[in-house]
Amino acid sequence: MVCQEIKDFLAAHADARYAAFVTSLMPGARPVVGVRLPVLRALAKEIAKGDWRTYLEEAVDDTFEEVMLQGYVTGAARMPFEEQIDRMTAYVRKINDWALCDSPCSGFKFVRKHREEVWAFLQPYLYSGEVFSQRFAVVMLLAHFVTDDFIDRVLEACAAVRPSGYYASMAVAWAVSVCFAKYPEKTRPLLAGGRLDDETQNKAIQKIVDSFRVAEWDKSWVRTLRRPKERKS
Repeated sequence: MVCQEIKDFLAAHADARYAAFVTSLMPGARPVVGVRLPVLRALAKEIAKGDWRTYLEEAVDDTFEEVMLQGYVTGAARMPFEEQIDRMTAYVRKINDWALCDSPCSGFKFVRKHREEVWAFLQPYLYSGEVFSQRFAVVMLLAHFVTDDFIDRVLEACAAVRPSGYYASMAVAWAVSVCFAKYPEKTRPLLAGGRLDDETQNKAIQKIVDSFRVAEWDKSWVRTLRRPKERKS
């Protein structure tokens, strides 16, 4: 599909009220047309069956949906691992809001066959000091690396990273909560050890408390680790 065909498709599936809702969640993001994500995913799968390379080379970044579609196509198309890394790198440069980060990350399923290589690939992003690069790396960890083989490394990464902004901090909190739900005994030392900053610690605790996957007695325990908010003078 050429750029104008994509724009026509998006316009035909736009919902103005949904566009207003999404825009309210992501101030400062690209213009939102108002196409729901399942529609974009279905379109990405169709593009991935055809000449997806030409699509990615010609795609424009005018709207939120056009960029999101590129992320979905990158995850859906079959290609050699080295090309997948190059395409993913190109996509990460376009991320300027949390949704463009989070939604495509779970679709990069090729990672599960190349975890060691992708782990190494993610390290510069973790410590980049750029908020959405950090968020991308952390969301990739929670989506693909919370496993028996990698849980210790994921927890150490969560402790070591220094979030460069709100959206990076919230990603670390989310990752810690996912780790706790699946590996509570391994995650306890991180929460009790004082290695997370106050904002990340408290948000991780809130996410754990809100989780349906965590036992009530575990929730009671993590509540005791909340840190008081600093008073504003």
